[in-house]
Amino acid sequence: MFATKSAIRRIVLIKPCCIGDVIFATPLLTALRRGFPDAAIDWAVGSSAIAALREHPDLSAVLDSGPLANPASRPASLLKLARMLRAGRYDLAVVPDRSPLMGLAPLLAGIHVRAGLDSAGRGFTYTIKAPIDPDVVRHEADIYLDIARRLGLNVENCWANVPPSSGALAAARDALNAAGATDRPFVVIHPGGGVNPGMVMVEKRWPAVNFAALAVRVADRVGAQIVLVGAAQDREAVSAFRAAWTGLDRPLIDLTERLALPEVGALASLASLYVGNDNGVGHLAAASGAKVLMIFGPSDPSRYRPFVPEGRARVAWKAIHLPERGVSSGMPFQFDWERDGIGVEGACEQAFSLLQS
Repeated sequence: MFATKSAIRRIVLIKPCCIGDVIFATPLLTALRRGFPDAAIDWAVGSSAIAALREHPDLSAVLDSGPLANPASRPASLLKLARMLRAGRYDLAVVPDRSPLMGLAPLLAGIHVRAGLDSAGRGFTYTIKAPIDPDVVRHEADIYLDIARRLGLNVENCWANVPPSSGALAAARDALNAAGATDRPFVVIHPGGGVNPGMVMVEKRWPAVNFAALAVRVADRVGAQIVLVGAAQDREAVSAFRAAWTGLDRPLIDLTERLALPEVGALASLASLYVGNDNGVGHLAAASGAKVLMIFGPSDPSRYRPFVPEGRARVAWKAIHLPERGVSSGMPFQFDWERDGIGVEGACEQAFSLLQS
């Protein structure tokens, strides 16, 4: 495949978008770091997800590939990315992405060894191809690990991982103290998600009234405080949760729009439980070490569930017929949460099971 591993001194991993998919590529990063312990490893990542990786201990640097979900989709940004890669003088480019355009950037940059996914012949620019059968249902992170397998690397116990930095942990604790939190355990609720540069799919949001009902039952079970988080794009879901919570006459620690992305992951790692939808923030929480209950509806947990060791995460999902090639191929026909989705009782069972594990 290439002369010797010792000849690989500089590696770039190219996965710009989006947060959940970036988190799914961290097991591949682990395999690369394990296989090339002395190499410098950089990551070209989009502006919306870069904060999650900025202090990752396995990375030498992060490169901002810009705001586009696929920076290779436009000539100007493709050339900009290629110039940035050329300046890095990389020996190996690793691209866990199906887009044939993404493979053009390391080719134009003159990187001689290029390893990436090959779905239906779209990996034609790579010198080392990891074939994908689009009709076989597999977890995205495991698919990305096929690149490591093709490189002859050990992928055993490679899980999603974004260890919280000491600064992020301190900021999360400061935010809790400033909001009046006590030393009692707390549960993090994130009712938003489904909005990123690559796709808008707010249909993945479990109804806010369900989140409120689950939060009450979980809080009563473990004597926990409830901490609400969310970003600006989650305002509609956050407002609906607040409205449902007001009628329950319970205290709420509201940290919405007060934490940076790494600080949300750090906060989750300090909590008894994080509960949220199938979204990138939930995957970051799981990768940060939190116990995570992820609510699924019109997406497939066999493809997109948290990629962490068993016992660290649960999914709450009512099995329905889904598009055969994942969310990128479309929504289930007329998905309706009340008819097709998991209810509060089923989600609570998973939450209690996770808390007891």
